[in-house]
Amino acid sequence: MKIHYNLDNFEAKTPVVTIGTFDGLHKGHQLVVSQLKELAGKMGGESVIFTFYPHPRVVTSPNETNLRLLTTKEEKIGLFEKMGIDHLIIYPFNKEFAELSYSDFVRTILVEKMGTKCLVVGYDHRFGKNREGGYDYLKNCAVKYNFEVIRTDALSVKADKISSTKIREALESGDIPKANHYLGYNFTLHGTVVSGKQLGRKLGFPTANIEASDKYKIIPGYGVYAVYAEFEGKTYKGMLNIGMRPTFNKNADNRSIEVHIFDFEEDIYGREITLNFMAKIREEQKFAGIESLVNQLNDDKITALKLLS
Repeated sequence: MKIHYNLDNFEAKTPVVTIGTFDGLHKGHQLVVSQLKELAGKMGGESVIFTFYPHPRVVTSPNETNLRLLTTKEEKIGLFEKMGIDHLIIYPFNKEFAELSYSDFVRTILVEKMGTKCLVVGYDHRFGKNREGGYDYLKNCAVKYNFEVIRTDALSVKADKISSTKIREALESGDIPKANHYLGYNFTLHGTVVSGKQLGRKLGFPTANIEASDKYKIIPGYGVYAVYAEFEGKTYKGMLNIGMRPTFNKNADNRSIEVHIFDFEEDIYGREITLNFMAKIREEQKFAGIESLVNQLNDDKITALKLLS
């Protein structure tokens, strides 16, 4: 897969293109990408994803504080690569680009710079300034500039349309199986191990405090979770607590993320780690004393191991 951060000298054979932010790259997005690849093969062309960085709302609503993304730029690159895309364009989204009309985008970007031969769009495609570019408008552009436009249908799971919003809601409520089902893969959180208060060590459950690698990355709702922890090429089982400790973390919503990795004793401060969320064990709760807390942690470990087996 070739990655492009601008369109200088962009070249592709019979480009078959789709456009979007693709937050989460969920099953609905995967359907579009699958059809994109299939069409490119039939046309003897190459598949092209056109996406942006940063997320448009970072530019159009700079004072907004509730932007929560399912995937970071690096995660999206990895997912697209696994899907076998020929070209990934990560176009710089700035104020100038935000002011571009849809007709100018089609003419200058899709036609003149990219030479698009076929454009594949999702069932709810809206794009451009004030989201003026819908499917009907695109059909007129296609006739004018001599390219084909194809719309995919909505992918449904049990009659429930998949969307990034619904996946975020599932994560916030702790419904990890639902989120993972809609995503088509396990939700992950990548971050760096930072120093904490080392309270877990005193209880016999040492934890690694995680600071997310992207401040816009969504963090699941408060509670205890069964997770897989990936560290330096190895995967470990563990349990993770998400709670509120605003004095010493910089994560989205100031959530504290502490993972206890089973059968693991290395000092990994300052190192990077990836967490794969599998299931929620219970809600976060306050205990009457140390003994009841330790008893609950032992029960949590038994539950986590069952879920991860």
